[in-house]
Amino acid sequence: MSTSPGATARASTPARSSVLTRRMLNKVPEVTIFFWVIKVLCTTVGQSAADYVDGTLGFGLADTAKVSGAVLAVLLLVQFRLDRYVPLAYWLVIVAVGVFGTLMAELLTDAYGVAPGAVIALFAAGLGLVFAAWSAVERTLSLHTIVTVRREAFYWAAVVLGFALGSAVGDVVVENAGLGYAVSITIFAGILALIAVAHRLGADAVLTFWLAFVTTGPLGAAIGDEIARNTHSGLGLGRTGTSTIFAAVILALVSYLSGTHRDQPRTEATA
Repeated sequence: MSTSPGATARASTPARSSVLTRRMLNKVPEVTIFFWVIKVLCTTVGQSAADYVDGTLGFGLADTAKVSGAVLAVLLLVQFRLDRYVPLAYWLVIVAVGVFGTLMAELLTDAYGVAPGAVIALFAAGLGLVFAAWSAVERTLSLHTIVTVRREAFYWAAVVLGFALGSAVGDVVVENAGLGYAVSITIFAGILALIAVAHRLGADAVLTFWLAFVTTGPLGAAIGDEIARNTHSGLGLGRTGTSTIFAAVILALVSYLSGTHRDQPRTEATA
């Protein structure tokens, strides 16, 4: 017996919906001090990796962006196929996002000549649209409810744009304003401290998380540059040395968390 195209489309809709809304265990780690330390280190490693492939290996911005985008796509595919939080898989995606997010900002300013302020506005608007769509569709922005493919897709879209926004802000403060790395570290660390105080005083947890997420981007980049470069206050370890040290620390912390389960996600009811 034949089936009409319309009937076939209607029959396939529930299957697609079930894939997007299939319930899983929460896929986002508990936000502890370990989360923020690893996130700052990932920012530095991501920026250093982008500079190494672009400059040292001579790929150029456009080709480096293509390569990093392909790597990110593969790692995200692995992440989406998991049905629970796996520390190594999650943080590998974060490192890849750090590379790709840095390149997104640099590509617009350096390759296409977009004004830094316009780049910041573009990424901020994109992040705002993601949050608006996320809230409208899911009725929640809680990190304790990343339990479906659709919510995870919103989460990673926000992460990518958050990294790109942080990179763009860092470029403006450090390079365009000419404040230098040490002063920039002080500024971003001070902003992060204010966000932490606001959170402790009862400010919205979702808002303070994403503000801190964006702020730790330029903070991590400035720390990495200060350690890598041979300035009057820097250590002069170089990009390779700094990235190697930070990558080793990331691996050690992720191994520790994998063994101790200190950052295992909680549900919204137990948070």
